Amino acid sequence: MISGQDDAWYVGKRLATKIRDIKDFPKKGIIFRDITPLLQDADSFREAVSFIARHYRDKNISFVVSPEARGFILGAAIAYELGAGFIPVRKSGKLPYSSEKATYSLEYGEDEIQIHKDAIKKKDKVLIFDDLIATGGTAQATCKLVEKLGGEVTGVCFLVELTELKGKEKLSEYDVFTIIKY
Repeated sequence: MISGQDDAWYVGKRLATKIRDIKDFPKKGIIFRDITPLLQDADSFREAVSFIARHYRDKNISFVVSPEARGFILGAAIAYELGAGFIPVRKSGKLPYSSEKATYSLEYGEDEIQIHKDAIKKKDKVLIFDDLIATGGTAQATCKLVEKLGGEVTGVCFLVELTELKGKEKLSEYDVFTIIKY
């Protein structure tokens, strides 16, 4: 019998074959992990969404919250599988209604994300999903926004983790789950 951790390893290895490496993008020395081929392959797309949803099925998730843009694609599908709502987190100036914001550090400066103020109520159980964790700034800022609105971060999940950047360390207070690790 394969344990849950072993199952994640096998699924991760299989799905990793659908990730395309693009060297020197967006700048020299960076290897961009392109999930587009995985999204284009119906079986891989379905497997990723189903596997993540299965991991959180018994957690009574109220909402899946995902930052733009690639996080929206899988995040909305995961929410659907869980029977939960989906809440987008956007870059500054993209939301039409009253919003809360959080600023976070990047390797080359700062950025800001926003969420509608009325998106989450006190005690809502929230799964935060993004396609990839690098330095962890976006995920950490997203967690803080959810908590500022009174939500409970039940889990933080990624399709891909770039382990050498140690972004997961910024999320040490949360339950973090990743399928594919580089």
